[in-house]
Amino acid sequence: MHLVIPTWLWCATIALYLGLFALDLVVVARRPRVPSTRECLLWLAFYISVAVGFGVVLWATAGHEIGVQFFAGWVTEYSLSVDNLFVFILIMGRFFVPRALQQAVLMYGIVIALVLRAIFISVGAAVIAQFSWVFYLFGAFLVYTAVKLATHGEDLDEEYHESALIRALGRHLHTTQEFHGTKIRVTTAGIRVWTPMLVVLLALGTTDLLFALDSIPAIFGLTQIAYVVFAANVFALLGLRQLYFILGGLLERLVYLSIGLSVVLGFIGIKLVLEAMHTNSLPFINGGQPLAVPVPSTLLSLTVIVVVLGITAVASLRASAGDTPAAAGPGDGHRAGPDGRQELQG
Repeated sequence: MHLVIPTWLWCATIALYLGLFALDLVVVARRPRVPSTRECLLWLAFYISVAVGFGVVLWATAGHEIGVQFFAGWVTEYSLSVDNLFVFILIMGRFFVPRALQQAVLMYGIVIALVLRAIFISVGAAVIAQFSWVFYLFGAFLVYTAVKLATHGEDLDEEYHESALIRALGRHLHTTQEFHGTKIRVTTAGIRVWTPMLVVLLALGTTDLLFALDSIPAIFGLTQIAYVVFAANVFALLGLRQLYFILGGLLERLVYLSIGLSVVLGFIGIKLVLEAMHTNSLPFINGGQPLAVPVPSTLLSLTVIVVVLGITAVASLRASAGDTPAAAGPGDGHRAGPDGRQELQG
């Protein structure tokens, strides 16, 4: 579906997002601490309400199909963001981030993620506009990711492995052993040095870049409108910080999350391939004519996504009903001791 988004609407929407992020930044910067569960629930309810309100307005003004595309994309990106929290918790523990600083680290990491995803969305939209056959690649990649997640998802979540970039920084950067609040550079004994905060932020940013490799193709399988893709991604990132502290040890109870996400990604991947077959002509298939294959509607896609994730959540909570989540909370950051620098260097 071709939809021209006026410049003023883009500007107004971006202004709304920047205002919400600025509000979150002010709250975090004012007093770095571990937020209470009540505070997180109120903020999360606020962000969800804003997202739902945005979707309703979009539905009423742009039409039924666009509204359904937004909600399908938002739910999908949000569920993938929950899976990301597993790795975020591991990164916090790996670098011994003090719990009082974790929400600030998450906020800055989310800003980095927003910039990276905006770049991915722009590139993806441009590629799709020029080469619609790229849907074959996106679909095949999502199906591959789904199979990998279903067969090795739990193993992949057990341990965070630093990238080559992070290991190189740990070896060559002159860093302190202790965190100095949210500062990334300080003066110690008259020498300017980096703090572990820099490496943690880079670890979060590079990790989210890897996650974007499946989340961006996934949402392009639900809508090809860059505006809707961008909106769904941003609203999925809003409230992620609060969700991190609310879930905490409860994430360990979502034992079937990898299975549920693999079904969602596999479904979207197959949908992408069917759309490509329906709209593209291949010289070696059907005499060079597009195939009359059925393509799931966006409403059906939204229904499948919600039902699968709902069943996943209920089944996970039932299976882990006897388990007690760790009381320490997410990524219980211990203070880096004498071995802190060695931990940073990997």
